[in-house]
Amino acid sequence: MTRLMTQIPSTNGHAQLLAVEHLRKFFPILQGFVRRQVGVVRAVDDVSFTIDERETLSLVGESGCGKSSTARCIIRAIQPTDGQINFRTRAGAVVDLAQVSSRAMRPMRRDIQFVFQDPYSSLNPRMTVFDIVAEPLLVFGMRSRREREERVAELLRKVGLRPEHMVRFPHAFSGGQRQRIGIARALALNPRLIVLDEPVSALDVSVQSQVLNLLLDLQSELGLTYLFIAHDLSVVRHVSDRVAVMYVGQIVETATTDELYTAPKHPYTAALLQAVPVPDPKARTQRVVLQGQVANPADPPSGCYFHPRCPYAMDVCRTQTPVLEEIAPGRLVRCHRAAELKLPGVA
Repeated sequence: MTRLMTQIPSTNGHAQLLAVEHLRKFFPILQGFVRRQVGVVRAVDDVSFTIDERETLSLVGESGCGKSSTARCIIRAIQPTDGQINFRTRAGAVVDLAQVSSRAMRPMRRDIQFVFQDPYSSLNPRMTVFDIVAEPLLVFGMRSRREREERVAELLRKVGLRPEHMVRFPHAFSGGQRQRIGIARALALNPRLIVLDEPVSALDVSVQSQVLNLLLDLQSELGLTYLFIAHDLSVVRHVSDRVAVMYVGQIVETATTDELYTAPKHPYTAALLQAVPVPDPKARTQRVVLQGQVANPADPPSGCYFHPRCPYAMDVCRTQTPVLEEIAPGRLVRCHRAAELKLPGVA
């Protein structure tokens, strides 16, 4: 399905590349011998956000909040239950990726690539680096082996590896080097959007900064757009233009990085920020400790999903579901009290 994209103001002066609108992904709960459906898990529950060209939007939240499910819906690794995923093609047309067939989706995969969280399991141990990085080129019609070798050598140089490494197998590399191979594979087809699913969480801290700086350099050089998924807010601050915070399948706040870190508007965002370690043994911070457990996405509470743990909850929070409202230009919050709360940020 091709149509005009909803005109939402750009945040960085570039054209809008992706607009996700009211995205939902429900997984059925089956029981019994006949596998009768008795409920659903609301993995992604009414998620909306936009990404401009050359921008990095980070999607953050606790494990199990729906970040990876959202990413897999966008790349159509799984079929969304409802909603729209409007992507602007190179020709300027806008395609709803949630509605296109698998066959129509295939040419779109040139423009949307994925970098996996675990560099150990995302590379085939029986394939050489050349075979791994060159496979997308072969799938999309580059039949000449010489051309593929030249392209793979170029990509390896871009990610900080040597061309002679292409004859080796993944077991010969460290974790950081394997992730560089995964990044090279993602770059093979000159994509416009790269979805990074916690790309540094499995790496040593000393290697994380090297990979993050590589991603920033590649973005500047190649004009890439990133959807960066993470739960480490200190990493997110280093790479993001904007941040979207998720809780139990819903986005509860979206803002520029500086705005979100210095003046959060949702209590859950403030609690996440207070949990970020301060690299100073003499520093004393007053942390907000959330009570209770994360809501069950198979049986979420009425009203605001966060109200059982929120220290600022009122009666309206328990009965009425808040909507994601724009309280300032580019600032979206899902909270009944967003306009009145003064929450602590981090310096």
